[in-house]
Amino acid sequence: MNRFAYIVLCATAIFLPTVASAGEIHHREVNQQQRIYHGVKNGSIDRAELRQLERREVSLEAERRRDIRSDGHLTPQERRQLNRRENRLSRTIYRVKHD
Repeated sequence: MNRFAYIVLCATAIFLPTVASAGEIHHREVNQQQRIYHGVKNGSIDRAELRQLERREVSLEAERRRDIRSDGHLTPQERRQLNRRENRLSRTIYRVKHD
């Protein structure tokens, strides 16, 4: 299971960077990926939970790419929506790790 988590972490880290101005967003996503990886490593996150969290990460990244692709940057409203989704995902990671 650790090898699986490592592969997922590496794949996600490769595909996360979308634009240079999204540095803080990228940093937050990398931090969340590390939290997920450590949860898998210490056994507090199982494979099913990992798949669910990864699906949500991919969905969030797809939304970000769509928003950026439309006009080249994020509007304040798009940034707020993405930030809310990141916050929800962060809370979910916490809950999954501490159940």
